[in-house]
Amino acid sequence: MGKQIPTSVSKTISGQEITLESGKLAALADGSVVLRHGDMWLLATAVSALEAKPNQSFFPLTVEFREKFSAAGRIPGNFFKREARLSDSEILVCRLIDRVIRPMFPDGYMNETQIFVSLISGDKEILADCYAAFAASAALMASEIAFENPISEVRVARIDGEFVINPTRTILETADMNFIVGGTLDNIAMVEGEADQCSEAELIDAIKFGHEAIKEQCNLQLELRAALNITENRATPEKATNPELEAEINEMTTAKIHAIASGSHSKLERKQGFSAIKDALKEDLLEKHGEEYMAENGDFVSEYFYKNMKHTIREMVMAEKVRLDGRKPDEIRPIWCEIDSLPSPHGSSIFNRGETQALATVTLGSKLDQPMVDTAMDQRYDKFFLHYNFPPFCTNEVKRVGGTSRREIGHGNLARRSLEMVFPKEYPYTVRITADVLESNGSSSMASVCSGSMALMDAGVPITAPVSGIAMGLISDGTRAVVLSDILGDEDHLGDMDFKVTGTAEGICACQMDIKIDGLDYDLMATALQQARGGRLHILGLMNDAIPTHNEDLKPHAPRIVRYEIPGDKIGAVIGPGGKIIQGIQADTGATITIEEENKKGIVFISGVGKETVDAALSIIKGIAAEAEVGEEYEAKVVSIMPYGAFVEFMPGKEGLLHVSEISWARIENVEDAVAVGDVLKVKLLAIDERTGKYKLSRKVLMDKPEGYVERPPRKPREDRPRRNNNRDKR
Repeated sequence: MGKQIPTSVSKTISGQEITLESGKLAALADGSVVLRHGDMWLLATAVSALEAKPNQSFFPLTVEFREKFSAAGRIPGNFFKREARLSDSEILVCRLIDRVIRPMFPDGYMNETQIFVSLISGDKEILADCYAAFAASAALMASEIAFENPISEVRVARIDGEFVINPTRTILETADMNFIVGGTLDNIAMVEGEADQCSEAELIDAIKFGHEAIKEQCNLQLELRAALNITENRATPEKATNPELEAEINEMTTAKIHAIASGSHSKLERKQGFSAIKDALKEDLLEKHGEEYMAENGDFVSEYFYKNMKHTIREMVMAEKVRLDGRKPDEIRPIWCEIDSLPSPHGSSIFNRGETQALATVTLGSKLDQPMVDTAMDQRYDKFFLHYNFPPFCTNEVKRVGGTSRREIGHGNLARRSLEMVFPKEYPYTVRITADVLESNGSSSMASVCSGSMALMDAGVPITAPVSGIAMGLISDGTRAVVLSDILGDEDHLGDMDFKVTGTAEGICACQMDIKIDGLDYDLMATALQQARGGRLHILGLMNDAIPTHNEDLKPHAPRIVRYEIPGDKIGAVIGPGGKIIQGIQADTGATITIEEENKKGIVFISGVGKETVDAALSIIKGIAAEAEVGEEYEAKVVSIMPYGAFVEFMPGKEGLLHVSEISWARIENVEDAVAVGDVLKVKLLAIDERTGKYKLSRKVLMDKPEGYVERPPRKPREDRPRRNNNRDKR
């Protein structure tokens, strides 16, 4: 078989030349595409089973994103020297793809499907994450898999007041807004990113700007599909139905479901109530129709019951403006806050909203505690990071506890980027926040933002402003629409939108929006954002009652870190040969010291528990880095004794001769009778020899001159003295 002849299409979009190519690589996949932009190449493949598994009740879609280290000309740094488990950054890209692609498959499609996107060639300046969903969708469009509409995602950044699509890595560092926007030709489906306290109107402008580029990228996929002569997708088998049974179930359960839904019950009570209705329904149907009928139609019972439950609750909210827990649409659940919740962490807080509770702790560390981020295209150290934990007991469930889930990584990333926007730039500490969700009934990631903000302030971290978060929902039938503030878990599942917004009193810090319906207009989005702002400010007020500003000092048991600059040529003196000096300082004081060179200066970080520990190490380093000054007085330690005087260390690493004549005003015959090794003496620096750099020290000039002391005249120069005649006269 000869070489495959690929099909490709190209287009300049937002000033960037994009090429989609299919037919050359991974030809056995249902669909495969290579997306090229500069030296950045993504290989995307899509494979879907021809039939669904028997009794499949959900859509088994998996999305994988991998960065090959070979794409950057690197060998993995782990022990096995091969790509291992997915990094956090790869998992976050998987979620970006999944959240936009999943809703675009037809309802009832249950065939197992897998999307694989790999970075096979990297470019140091071109970020691949904002092209991954574009490539994944193109692979689906290059196949006959039942995928309804092309989608794409773009990064929208604001740089110097102007919006830019998919900026380079270097340019992005200067942005004050950074959002990934995903959607179709007609609608926006997903938004995620952060901003330096932007306004709601600015966020909507960014989304609109990104949608124009998305449309062009979707059209390029349609061009590729046309070039491949793909006109139809595989037929999706029609799902079996039983309309008579569905009508019967609706008649038997609607009133009962409404009674529970409108009863303002707790999460557990509501769950038990709905379960009781379902169990009674099964018993009534069995008694009415018999076992044979139920054996044939039993699978429909749960499906139609939950379908009616969703419809009944949605209708109640839209028609009556009453929610499951009795709240009004814009009402926030009861909140209580607490700081200094635990004695040992360096900062801690609890944020409780309704039946959602998050415990946050802050740990302060040194530069040595920074985790390394090592991916194919990036290697750096993080000084601020957050870990989000969602144990099964928080939802009253029993589940296997394994590694960190993709959901935990995604929610933790949202909380981290929210708080990082107010984190002080030159803070010397490494800061880790741990957010443990202890109860969850919706908005646990937003509770983690609130508790994390208060824990930072409790730890004494001088954040620029406190941050709160709120999750917004939507229930709409196309004609009626109700925006819900601070949604419950059930409202998230049965609603049409999950819009998480975090920010300060001044503006938005981060957001994550997933839209489950087509046609969310910008006016409705603006309404949701304004309602979110009101809720956010309400929550900030309650947080302010618990802790209005950050504590002025650290906890007594927290490590102290001092940042001190030294001349670049003094770095070697502080470190010493083979690290001898710096290791000795750490051993003597108990402090931890790290040094890095920056702009020809040495940046020294000294950390330790207790002010005395840090001050002791700082004093020594100041001594090493300082220059000796003539006329200054010093505490000097005798290090060795010679017949003509004593050598003393008067500054760290600096020794000079204290001549016998400078030890005392009294005449000294034997130096060892006056001083001993280890003695500490007060001395004055008299001079520095310009030629040799040797130091001339004196102790006696700091002592009172004895009464009646007669200064011995200086000896005459040899040439002024008469020559002695050693030749005696011979008589």
